[in-house]
Amino acid sequence: MPALGEEFRSAREARGLSLSEVSEQIHIRSVYLNAIENDDWPSIGAPVYVRGFLRTYARFLGLDAEGAVERFNRTIPPERHAPAAAAVTSVGGVEDERAGVSPWAIVSVLVAAILVGFVGFEWWTYAHGTSENAVATAPQATAAATAPAGPVQPGSVAGGSGTAAPDAASSASPPPSPLASAAASLHHQLAIRLTERSWLRVTVDGKTQLEGIYPVGTARTFHGSVADVRAGNAGGVQVVVDGRPAPPLGASGDVVEHRYKL
Repeated sequence: MPALGEEFRSAREARGLSLSEVSEQIHIRSVYLNAIENDDWPSIGAPVYVRGFLRTYARFLGLDAEGAVERFNRTIPPERHAPAAAAVTSVGGVEDERAGVSPWAIVSVLVAAILVGFVGFEWWTYAHGTSENAVATAPQATAAATAPAGPVQPGSVAGGSGTAAPDAASSASPPPSPLASAAASLHHQLAIRLTERSWLRVTVDGKTQLEGIYPVGTARTFHGSVADVRAGNAGGVQVVVDGRPAPPLGASGDVVEHRYKL
């Protein structure tokens, strides 16, 4: 009967495989496969490793795995029973007594850290966009609260029953109507509102006024002569130019840049 290692080598060569090719398929280093084929058991280590490698290699080559282990056992002296506390795990058919942190545990920790970082970034973006909306809305609310309700009408003569004659100031041109004032305020104005989360950059008269990723509901108003708008999600951006809705920039997910003359 040929030696155990010689039997393994003959079976491998009959399949036309090299040691490196076998190593890639059964995930055992070629130096250990070479030691098996040369019956060099000390180079592999403890007998428990040798048995595991023999079983895996024998199954791959179509040999009798348990018979190969039994033949190996006859070449070594009887082993003493190891302490019951010795941890023996099996990975890919190879018994492993190595202690240490599992690679899967490390991968799990890295994935968890990435997820935590992503959630934190999303929260920061939302909070940042909300605070900017509040800052932009506050001056408008203050102006609306302090604006007069309407033009002051000429009053009656104190102590008299008739209406006083208009003075020179009131007899001049009448004050503009609220509608005319609102229409005039819309000139040279560009308003943007987001219906979807999007990256956005707005440049007015050559100066960048806004750039970043903003959440749904973000609204901004700009004044000037020429505005360049670049959106990373064109379908989620609504543009109003001088009080008139502009045509859609594009579809959701489109990156579009457009110039508006105010």
